[in-house]
Amino acid sequence: MPELPEVETTVRGLRPVLEGQRLASVETRRGDLRRPFPADLRQRMTGATVTALGRRAKYGLIDTDRGDTMVFHLGMSGRWRVDPVELLPHDHLLIETDNGRRLALNDARRFGSVDLWPTADLESYPAFKGIGPEPLGNGLTAAHLHGALAGRKASIKLMLLDQRIVAGLGNIYVCEALFLARISPKTAGGRISLLRLERVVAAIRTVLLAAIEAGGSSLRDYARPDGELGYFSKQFAVYGREGQPCACGGLVQRYSEGGRSTFWCPKCQR
Repeated sequence: MPELPEVETTVRGLRPVLEGQRLASVETRRGDLRRPFPADLRQRMTGATVTALGRRAKYGLIDTDRGDTMVFHLGMSGRWRVDPVELLPHDHLLIETDNGRRLALNDARRFGSVDLWPTADLESYPAFKGIGPEPLGNGLTAAHLHGALAGRKASIKLMLLDQRIVAGLGNIYVCEALFLARISPKTAGGRISLLRLERVVAAIRTVLLAAIEAGGSSLRDYARPDGELGYFSKQFAVYGREGQPCACGGLVQRYSEGGRSTFWCPKCQR
């Protein structure tokens, strides 16, 4: 599933194509993805000018001058294709701009979604209600984590995946961040000191920024809007490396918790 770096990479790839452009045509080629497209999507978006593109958690945002924001989620296999030469069977949403650029939202498994929501009221969008601060924003601090984790017995790994504590973190990048911070993913969140949480915050930012710079991680279906594959997976220190040597001389291990695989090095993560 595309995680925060993949969505951020997608938004950055769409920005030079869409920002400031008038949408000449918006067409759906089927009725739904994970849920139906907005019934008035074509009417509300055609003729609108894109004023900004952004991201909240794992959702992409396309703002228009009509006060509407298109909120999209890439699901398991979604990706935007820029200026496709020909349409593919799973290109379910097409957008054309006045200057002749073309975008196709491709989603073979159809677990993605597209909604329209008032730009001024985005915090009330159902997926955004009650979620935590952005991991790359000023709201994520050691003090925030210390307060949110106080008294909690659940593992730091599960706590960081809780969207109410931090918005947008996924399994891959939590594994990598905890490795970089040298903290065991099994440690109870409430037992981690403020000083060690400062290492966690720094590691989260380092890992996410490196992943964005690398264009994300191409696992299975994900590709950037320009068609190129993200290559951060080549930099994984622990994720997907069960049984392989760690840089410290230990061996990477895997265990399952909360329905997800956790990869870590017991020798250097305490």
